[in-house]
Amino acid sequence: MSEELAFIDQLRGLPLHPGARGLNDDAAVLEIGGETLVITHDMMAEGVHWLPGTDEADIAHKLVATNLSDLAAKGAEPIGALLAFGLDDPLYNKRFAHWVGKALKKYDMPLLGGDTIAAGKRVVGMTAIGRATHTPVPARSGASPGENIWLCGHIGDAMIGHGVLKGAMASVFMQNNTRVTLDPYFTARFLRPEPLLAQGQALAPQVSAMMDVSDGLLLDAMRMAEASDVTLALSYETMPFSPQFLASLDGNQLDVKTDFRMTKEAAMRWGDDYALLFTAPPSVQPPVEAVRIGTVERAGKHRVTVDGNPPADDEPLGYQHRR
Repeated sequence: MSEELAFIDQLRGLPLHPGARGLNDDAAVLEIGGETLVITHDMMAEGVHWLPGTDEADIAHKLVATNLSDLAAKGAEPIGALLAFGLDDPLYNKRFAHWVGKALKKYDMPLLGGDTIAAGKRVVGMTAIGRATHTPVPARSGASPGENIWLCGHIGDAMIGHGVLKGAMASVFMQNNTRVTLDPYFTARFLRPEPLLAQGQALAPQVSAMMDVSDGLLLDAMRMAEASDVTLALSYETMPFSPQFLASLDGNQLDVKTDFRMTKEAAMRWGDDYALLFTAPPSVQPPVEAVRIGTVERAGKHRVTVDGNPPADDEPLGYQHRR
C-alpha cells in the first residue's frame, strides 16, 4: 500500500460527513436546502505535477483544469474556487496570479478567496465548488455486472508530451537520426489538459458510475471496481488512442533522453489524461463521443482484467504518491 493510501485509510477513522462518500470518490457532495453542491480540492507541486522551468501560464491552467475535471466527473457546473499559493519571487507571483485569472475566466469560475504562505517550494492548491446539474450525482460506486464500460477522451497523449518535455524541454522526435519538430498537440495535452465539463454534464443522467482518469486508466479502473465491488473487464483492442498518438508510434521513436516507453501498455498506466471513465446499462448509447472499452463482471479474483488476464504486476497500475 502506498503512503498516500495508508494516510487516506487513517483519515477514514475520523468523523466523516455523509457527503464525503467515505473518501472513495472524486469529490464531496453536499445537499444544502434545495441545492446540491460538489466540492473538490487538488494540490500540485514542482517536480511532481510539472517540470522545473514550466511557464506559470501552464501551471495556472493545469491547476484549474485538474480541479474542474473532478467536477466534470460529477456532471457539475463550476460556481467558484479557493486558491492556495506558496509565495515565491515577485515576478513568479505576479505572472501566476495573472494566468490563474485567465484560466478561471475561461471556465467561468470566479475566485472566492484562499490563502498564501511562504512555502520554500513551489506548491499550489485549489478548491473548486460546483453545482450539480443532475441528481443523484454520479459516484465511483454504482457499476453493476452486465453493464458496459466506456471512456470519453483519449489516453497516452500526455505521456508523450511529458516524455518530450522531460527529454529536452522541447518538442522533438528522432527519426532516421534527424531531429524532427513534433506537433505541439502532445505537449499541450500534458501542460494544458481540457476538463470535459460539457461531456460530464451530458453523461450524468445516463451513467451508473463515473470518474475522471487522472492517475492512469488501470489504477482508476481498479478504484471504480473496488468502490462498486465488481470486476472491470477491459479490452486492449478498443482502447481509445488519438490518431496523433498512433501516428507517433508508426515509424517514430521518442528522443532517447526520455525515460518512458512509448507503448500502448505504458499509456494505460501513465495518467494525466483527464478522460471520463463511466459505466452504463447496455441499453444506453452515450450522448457524447465515447468508446466502449469493456464489460462489468461480478467481482472475481482480480478487480481489473485486460483481455481476460490481470495486468502484469511488474509495474504500478498508475501513479501513486510515495509508493
